[in-house]
Amino acid sequence: MSSLNPIKFIEESLFCSTTLALSYSDPDQKWIIRNHLISLFQDYPSFKPSIDFFTHNNGTEVKLLNISGELAISRNTPPVPITIWLHELYPQMAPIVFVVNSMYPIYENHPFVDSSGFTTSSYLINWQFITKCNLLDLVRNLIKLFSLNHPFYYIESWKSSSTHVSMVSKTEAIDSLYCTIVADMTAIKSKTEEEIENFSIVRDELWERGETADILVLGLEFERRCLKGRIDELSYESDKVLNWLKVYEKGCVVSFDEIEDVFEGLDKKSEILIELKAGDNCIEDLMYALDKAVEEGVVNFGSYIKQVRLLAREQFLYRAKIARVEM
Repeated sequence: MSSLNPIKFIEESLFCSTTLALSYSDPDQKWIIRNHLISLFQDYPSFKPSIDFFTHNNGTEVKLLNISGELAISRNTPPVPITIWLHELYPQMAPIVFVVNSMYPIYENHPFVDSSGFTTSSYLINWQFITKCNLLDLVRNLIKLFSLNHPFYYIESWKSSSTHVSMVSKTEAIDSLYCTIVADMTAIKSKTEEEIENFSIVRDELWERGETADILVLGLEFERRCLKGRIDELSYESDKVLNWLKVYEKGCVVSFDEIEDVFEGLDKKSEILIELKAGDNCIEDLMYALDKAVEEGVVNFGSYIKQVRLLAREQFLYRAKIARVEM
């Protein structure tokens, strides 16, 4: 930035100096740039001109004029420092505007300013030099734009303009509408992300419940098969007893106390096997009764486990003895 008078600095840079080698080649273009800058300095004398290299997105490096200054938005908001670069094809091409990072961070997801400070608006997008676009009106548009939505983080966003609708230009109306749309999109996005997170939690919970239910179903199916096997086994044994009674029934009535004397082993080994198998079956029936008692809530789970352990140990001894006798 030069210490010369801004207008004198612009004129020397455009017309007199050969060492600066600015990227503006057309004489008519230089006069338009001069006139636009003078108009801007008259209304905004705080802006200062400077010369520096600018690199485009495609990597091309050019030496351009730029002006820097602060935009006073309102009494309750800090000024916004900006730098405006004059494109090498200005005024046919719109200038390039950056908000300069100051002591305040740029508001995240700002509708007009990105994290690097690059600024856009409907005025710049629809730049038409032949009709009315120029630097002075651009600066005025930026002030109105930032009054709608200040670029710095701590400022309350989405402020509505107090200007009457009949006094608002088409460009200002588009910018205001854009602010409102971005605000609504941000709110909808935030709400949608929250709903997605809640649905994800519900989905995970339902998934866990589904796995638990599958385990319970498998357990019940296994128990059903065990019970069915036990029923088949008992039915088979019952049929054997009924068939035996039909064969050996002699018309006599046997009392309950004498029923054990009806079944006698052929020898000592058979008598021992009958006694051992009776004990094994007795324990099996008792375990089944305990299962039912737990299901009905008559016996607590702790007592059930304790009794089942004792019965299982005793049943193991019975079956070990049976295996030994049958050898």
